[in-house]
Formats: sequence, structure tokens, C-alpha cells
Amino acid sequence: MKKFTAIFVLLSLKASLFAAAEFVTIGTGSVTGTYYPTGGAICRLVNKYKKETRIRCSVESTGGSIYNINAINIGELDFGIAQSDAVYQAINGEKNFKNTPVKKLRSVMSIYPELLTLVTRTDANINSIEDIKGKRINIGNLGSGNETTVSNLLTHLNIQKSELAHVGRLKVGEAPDALRDGKLDGYFYMVGHPTANIKDASSSTNIKLVPIRGEKIDSFIEKNPFYVKGEIPAAIYNGVSTTIPTFGAKAVLITSSDVSDKAVYTLVKAILENFEKFKQLHPVYKYITKDSLLEGLNAPLHDGAVKYYKENNFIK
Repeated sequence: MKKFTAIFVLLSLKASLFAAAEFVTIGTGSVTGTYYPTGGAICRLVNKYKKETRIRCSVESTGGSIYNINAINIGELDFGIAQSDAVYQAINGEKNFKNTPVKKLRSVMSIYPELLTLVTRTDANINSIEDIKGKRINIGNLGSGNETTVSNLLTHLNIQKSELAHVGRLKVGEAPDALRDGKLDGYFYMVGHPTANIKDASSSTNIKLVPIRGEKIDSFIEKNPFYVKGEIPAAIYNGVSTTIPTFGAKAVLITSSDVSDKAVYTLVKAILENFEKFKQLHPVYKYITKDSLLEGLNAPLHDGAVKYYKENNFIK
């Protein structure tokens, strides 16, 4: 009888400890993009301290920025990665969030720059963004940050979607295969470089990255100050030997005001106290700095993030 009592007590203790743990999920994007390995990198660092913090972190592949923002808003995700322009629109009730601002949205940190990339088959003869007229172009799945950025840009350039031979709505993870199989002439992707997605495309297809530049692009950036000019480095993809001018936004780690201060504090601490190790987890983090983690944030900082940043003199 004593043996059974001891076992019962032990199981009850384990159950109570398990119940005391806090489980959090980070929404990302396509598994071949950069959001997914970024979420995985963060969770690995957080879970390194799970015995002490009682915080367990898992990563989920999702439809991207807009999906993550909406899922955080209704409590289906605790954290997510999103484009800074999508965060700006959500906070201000614009575009996909017209008249319905996401008031619960909070920033945790900015991570790395994302650059709008136009990947095309070399035999499609697309040399500038204006050349997409009459071509089969994937602009991204509905509701994604990718699709939103491209749609806004095409409107600014006065390029009608009806002028394309085909408007693709594939998730960006499906685009390299469609390009290889001749179902697409090109696809847009807002992403940090290098990325496995474009490496896959360049290993199976002769590709070109099309420069996105000119006076109209300059005026688009001026009109939307959360965008900045950038360059895709040379020689990181097969067949692309020169730097490619374009523009982009920031990939931002976001959460909800409903998420506990402890969980947010734990994520920030895990990254900042293992920062050099974090930078080695993906090539896209090579040029980020601790200071750059606070740039390009459009939503208010979560209280848990503020606590860590103040304790460690990142902010006053």
C-alpha cells in the first residue's frame, strides 16, 4: 500500500510540475524560407534553459506575416515573425487590417533585413520589373505579407494584375518547383538572404534575380518609410554573380499583450545572452548587431521585453 501511495505522490508531483510549465509557439512561414529556421533557432536557445525557466518553445510553419499577426491577435499563436510593413499596417488599421487595428500587437525585437526579390527563369527575358507584363508571375498566397507588398508595389507602378499572363497565388515554398517545371516565369519573395528557397531554385533552373530600382521605386520607398534600399549579395546563388539592388523591410518578432511578461523576457534573454551563437545559426544573421534588434519596430514593445532591455541598458 505504501508503495502505491509513493508512486501516486510521485506521479502527482510530476503532473503538477508539468502543469506549471508554460508552452509557447512561434509562427513562422514556409519551411524553405528564413522565418522557419529563425523560429527554430530561437526555440533551441529558449529550450536550453527550460528546466530553470519552465518555458517550452515550439515552432510552427504558417502562411507568413499576415497569418501570424491574425493568429496572435486571436490567441492561436504566442509569437510570430512578420514583415515590419505588415506590422505597421496592423497597428494603424491599414491595407489588410483596414479599420480593424490590432491593438494587442507588441514588438519583441527586430531580427534581420528582408529584401524584395524577383526570381525569374533566364529564358523568360525579364530584365526589369516592368517586363513582368505578359508573364506568369507568382505574387504570393492571399493574405501573406509577400502578396501585400507586391500588390502595393504594382499599384504604385501602375501595373495591373490583369496585364500578367498569370497571377500566381502559390505559397512561396511551392514556387521553385513551379519555376523548374515551366509553370511560372518568375516569383516575388520578400526574404532574408541567403535562403534555401532560392538556392533550391538556382540548383534546378537557370535563374536571374531582377534589379528592382529606378525613380518609381525611390518614390515608393519615400511614400512608405518603413522600407529601405538594400542589395542582395553576389555569388550566393548559382548563376547570380553580381549584387542586385532592391528594397526591403525588417523581419520582426512580435507577440500579444496577453502573453506573459515571463515568456517574453525569457525569449529576449535567451537570444541576447547567446547572441554570438545565435548569429552563427543562419547566414542571414551575419550583419545584425544588438543595436539593430531595436530598429524598425512599429508596434509598442511588450512589457517583458522592456524589462530585459532596461535591466541591460539597451533602453532607458
